[in-house]
This record gives sequence, C-alpha cells and structure tokens, in this order.
Amino acid sequence: MAHINVPEGIPGIRSLVMFRPETGQHLYELAQVLLRGESTLSEAERELIATHVSSRNNCSFCMNSHAAAARYLYGEEDAIIVDEVLNDAETAPISNKMKALLNIAGKVQILGKEVTPDDIAAAKSEAATDREIHDTVLIAAAFSMFNRYVDGLGSLTPTDPEAYVAMGERMAKGYKLPVPQL
Repeated sequence: MAHINVPEGIPGIRSLVMFRPETGQHLYELAQVLLRGESTLSEAERELIATHVSSRNNCSFCMNSHAAAARYLYGEEDAIIVDEVLNDAETAPISNKMKALLNIAGKVQILGKEVTPDDIAAAKSEAATDREIHDTVLIAAAFSMFNRYVDGLGSLTPTDPEAYVAMGERMAKGYKLPVPQL
C-alpha cells in the first residue's frame, strides 16, 4: 500500500502521476523524449539502459516494467538479451558500445562524478556519439529519480511477472499521462 492516498490498484508511477498530474505530465514528457524520441540508439537499447539503472537501484517496479518494454521492443527472438544484461552486462550479447554506455549509466546511478574521462573515452572508442553519451547519462539520472519517486512513496509493485507483460507492451507504444480516475 502506498504511503499516500493514491488511486487504488494502479501500480507504480502511474498512480503517483494520477495523484499529481501537473508534475506527472512533465515526467511522462521526459520519458517520452528520452525513450521514444529521435535517437541513434534504438528504443530497445534506451529501455535497456532504464532497466539496468532500475535494477541497480533495486526498484522492482521500474526494473520489471521497463524490462518488459525492452523485451517487447527487442522482439521474441532477441528478448533474452534483457535477462542476460540483468544477469551480467559485461558478458551479455550486446555491442561493446552498449557495454560502455551501460558502464556509464551504472556509474551515474551511483553518483554522477563517478563517470571519468576514461569511461567517456571508452564509449567513444566504440563509436558512441556525444548525443548517445548525453542521453545515456540523462536516462540514468532520470531513472534514478523515477526509482526513488516510486519506492519513496511505496507505490504498488506487482509481484506476478505476468502483470508486467501488458504493461511493457503499452509502454513500448509511448508514454502518455494516464487519465485521473474520478
């Protein structure tokens, strides 16, 4: 049960943004730009960054929902990539560029100042662009905030993995502010 009086039965961040749509609108717009906006990183790769950071923050709701979105976006054949990254990003079957970007995201999750010039150079040596590095850092920072928002208010977190499948499919289609329930 959430720590505040949010709409019942609505899991995760959705209940929180329904509670205060004037702030939630901006959070959803940020997620839309970062995860669905124009980018040389695929939508699946950007969801994977969000999943990785949420896993490191031990935010079960965000990790499971964004993992479900990433699996949907990768498609049946490549969905296993998400679980392999969650298990060990260094040995997962992803590009060296994505490994370097996930390394940067992981450092941002700890503390932004943990990112070193060597981390940036490593990503650039794998052909990561300044825009990809920027967006990786912003996704990691934003999801650290989203994770703390969801967990700090004790948002409803489903325990059944099946609950996240439809959620992931909906999220894969974009981030739109939910309509408050009357």
